[in-house]
Order: sequence, then C-alpha cells, then structure tokens
Amino acid sequence: MRPGASAVGYFSCWSPGANSRARWCTLGVEFSDFFVPFLEGSMNVRSPFSRRQFVGGVAAAVGALSLRPEADLLAQGQTAQFTGGDAEYDAFIKLASNENNYGPPPSVMKAMNDAWKYANRYGYPDGNINQVIADHHGVKRENVLLTAGSGEGLDVVATTYLGPGKKVLGVSPSYASVFQQAANVKADAIQIPLTKDYRQNISAMIETTNRHAREIGFVYMCNPNNPTGAIVTAKEIKDLLDNIPKDMPVLIDEAYHHFVNDPAYGTAIPYVLEGRPVIVARTFSKIAALAAMRIGYSIAPADMVREMNVYASNSVNVLAKWGAVASLKDKAAEADVKAKIVDMRDKTTKVLESYGYPVIPSQANFFMVSLGERQVQGVIEEFRKMGILVGRPFPPMLNHLRVSVGTADDMEKFMAAFKKIFPQKARV
Repeated sequence: MRPGASAVGYFSCWSPGANSRARWCTLGVEFSDFFVPFLEGSMNVRSPFSRRQFVGGVAAAVGALSLRPEADLLAQGQTAQFTGGDAEYDAFIKLASNENNYGPPPSVMKAMNDAWKYANRYGYPDGNINQVIADHHGVKRENVLLTAGSGEGLDVVATTYLGPGKKVLGVSPSYASVFQQAANVKADAIQIPLTKDYRQNISAMIETTNRHAREIGFVYMCNPNNPTGAIVTAKEIKDLLDNIPKDMPVLIDEAYHHFVNDPAYGTAIPYVLEGRPVIVARTFSKIAALAAMRIGYSIAPADMVREMNVYASNSVNVLAKWGAVASLKDKAAEADVKAKIVDMRDKTTKVLESYGYPVIPSQANFFMVSLGERQVQGVIEEFRKMGILVGRPFPPMLNHLRVSVGTADDMEKFMAAFKKIFPQKARV
C-alpha cells in the first residue's frame, strides 16, 4: 500500500476471467510495488471459480490483478508430505501444522485401544459420541453434526450453502479450506484483508454482507484466526450477528478455542441455542492430539444440521469416536496440556521480541513472528535443513513466519536454529 494507507479500507474478491485466469479485485486502497509482485507470484488457484467480478464495497476505487493460473490457493492449507519411512518422518521437529506435540493422554490411548475389538464390525458401539458432545456443550443431540475432522465440517457448509452465483465472505489471510471448497462448487469468495494490527475487520464484513446479502451464501471466520492467532471478541461477534440479515448463515471455526485465555473472547455456541443461523466448528485435532484420527463436529440449529448431513460422509471410525469421548471427559489432561502450550508460547514469543523480532499477540497454539525484510519462503527452507518444519507462507504476510508451539525441547531447538538463521538482533 502507499505510505500511510490503512488496510481497513479495501477488500478483495476472487473471480476467474475468460482465459481461466483468476482475478483479484481490490477496492479502496491502492497496492504498493511490494504487494503487486507478491500477488503475481504467490496467490495460487487450481480449481476454477465462477466468473464474476465483485463490484462495490467500502471505497470506490477498483483495480484488478491477474494471477498465475497454476498457483494453488490451498497450498497454504497443506501439510508436509513424507514419502519415506517412519525414520524420516520422526527425525523432524514438527512446528508447521499446529498439532499437539505432547500426543494423546493415557485416558484417550486406553479408550482407543479398547475400541479395537470392534474393528471388524459395522454396527459397533460408538461411545454415544453425539450425545456426549451435546451434553458437553449444553445443546441437544440434533444440534450435533459429526464429521471426519472439522475440515470436512467446513467443506460440508460450503457445499450446502454455496454454488454458482453465490459467495462466501471471510478475511485474508485465514484458513483456506472454505474458500477452496467454494471454488470446487463453482462459487466465489470475497476476502477482506486484516486491519493494520492483524485483526479481522468486522465493520467491513458487516458493510459488505449487507451490501451484497443476496449474493452471499454465508459468512466465515476462524476464531482465533489461523495464521495470526488473534481473536474476534465476543462483543465483535455480537455486533456482526446483530447487524447483518437475521437469516444469513455464519460459520465460526473454533479449532483453537481451547487455548484462549483472553476474557474478551467467547464461544459462539450460545447463539445456536438462541436459534440463530450460526454454525460452530470444533476439532479434536488440536488440543486433543487426534489429528491423524480425523474427527470433529459442528454445532448448529437442528434444521441446518439436517441440511448439512446430506453432504457429510459419516465415515468417522470407531477408534476416533472412542478417543474423542475420552478426550471430552478428561478435563484434567486438557487443562494440563493447555497450560504447558500457553506457557511455552508466551516464553518463546518473549525471547523473540527481546531479540528484536515482533510477534503478533496470539491466543492459539501457534504464533506469527515478523522477519523484518526477510521473505518467509527462504527461511522455511533453512529451518528444514536443520531438521525443523515451520509454517508455510501466508500471503500477503510474506515476511511473517507462523510457528506451532511444541514441547520445551522443541522450542529450545527452534530458538537455537532461529539464532543461527538470524545471528544478529533485529533493528528495533
């Protein structure tokens, strides 16, 4: 952006043009010489979108940039893949995918081991998982949609409420799965940039939703946001819901809810009890350490659950279900791992900031550190050479590195590697 320009005053929309080239439509603030080459080289789209240019918004100026068609939007949502054996995989310190490096607690491991006796059965006891989830949140069983990870839950929402002629509205950068699924069903995505302090721009989301309510299938936010770790406060959630059409579906991804200590934060599940068209997605992949088991769920009004269930795979396995039930019941283990991760996050970010590298305040099990003038892609490769996997690039924040919080030993090795890559303190 030009010097002094505010990120609050513009937003963007994907819309493919006639030659299978995605277009990025920007309203309001002009791009700087930095941002243009970033988009040209980094924002990637694989799946075709419906062709439509989004017009209107908080400002009158409109510009468009063509992006390389081979670019893959969801590359920012993919984890490292290993083609070798266990030894190659185990050798890396994994700080890239926001996993729980402590692993499942003994209670969860025992439950999954006990479930093996049903591995040969179809109609097996599932631990009454839907009712356990409902009781855990004070909702009814019909408010629960079980999915193969919250990722499937996000995709199901997009499949249910989008299609040609519809748009999902969210922010950028954020978790990209919903936007990719929008492309898969030939819908569009409106992405509003974060504010200058890396927060989700609620006022712009409200204005844009009201201006284009007929085109928008649902509003999406990740709270805390991935990749920044910044929260949307309970007051901001209420402001959003109270100031957009009452029948507008709102999907809130609360994958990192468990790590939040900020008293200004609050889950959106109470709005489901009020009967509002709110869908809250949760996962067992983060604090519960069941990422490979693929289990999550959504809490929503019963009529929306029925609509979405048409597109759900119903493919969650018995080990995952029993492990998830045990996880919900073991509150002590959850509190213990949260305390360890939050403590290590805060200690690591304090060291980084004392070294001259600012960190975006995070309420999740990861954080983003500014690398100054260094581009993140090269730094990622340097960490990999030292046996550490860290987060991928998140356009347009190409000089910020996302780091998942691991064990004390993991983070000690991360800081040692960081100081080798950056041998001198940054200029403050």
